[in-house]
Amino acid sequence: MSDRLAVLKTYKLYVGGKFPRSESGRTYRVQDSNVAKASRKDARDAVVAARAAFGGWAGATAYLRGQILYRVAEMLEGRRDQFAALGSSPEDVDAAVDRLVWYAGWTDKISQVRGGANPVAGPYFNISAPEPTGIVAIVAPSSSPLLGLVSVIAPVIATGNVAIVLADEASPLAAVTLAEVLATSDLPGGVVNILTGSAAEVAPWLASHLDVNAIDLTGVADPALAADLEIAAAQNLKRVLRPSSPDWTADPGLGRMTTFLETKTVWHPKGT
Repeated sequence: MSDRLAVLKTYKLYVGGKFPRSESGRTYRVQDSNVAKASRKDARDAVVAARAAFGGWAGATAYLRGQILYRVAEMLEGRRDQFAALGSSPEDVDAAVDRLVWYAGWTDKISQVRGGANPVAGPYFNISAPEPTGIVAIVAPSSSPLLGLVSVIAPVIATGNVAIVLADEASPLAAVTLAEVLATSDLPGGVVNILTGSAAEVAPWLASHLDVNAIDLTGVADPALAADLEIAAAQNLKRVLRPSSPDWTADPGLGRMTTFLETKTVWHPKGT
């Protein structure tokens, strides 16, 4: 019998490609583990990291973004047993891997579907092209800690946006473990940032933050909190995806990708 004491894991935040503790020093006990409890300052740090990463990620080729998403799928496939031990069914892990591959395939196709040349009456070319919105804050769903989480993150980053994710307070381990997958998948630091703790405490700061461009409220279960977050987001004209309870196993469609895209239209005279 060994008298060695096992190293107990404390699940930390994922901000800017690193794993810091909360600046407040707080943790909470959930799923038999100690998990960092994010503060307002942590949310602000995540916004700074996301903004720093946005230019490079939005400017990367769609092909490169697709390759990185595919690499995330590869790394997640290699951790099937670990996610199963955290409570995700093998079917959910497989579906999450497949969803990443699906969005990886869309990175270089969505511009053809959403954009294109427009017919105009005059000697001009008129071209519409989709562009990423910017920083998207996401309140992760509680109904599916892994598949649901992947299903809200992947469409955001596939289209060149960057994300700040508030993991489900009651089941955050899949989110923080996914952060370990992202950190080893060639995804630039800051493209995805994951905070754990109370959405009721942290989400209002993201909804009102002037440098956050959109917010996905899918995982907000409290109608009063959702209404407050929409009001805060309206003060600075954020795009808002309202709370919902989708079937995560169904065909995701293009809605989540197109929700966080802007359309730029360019006019150019013919013959010059």
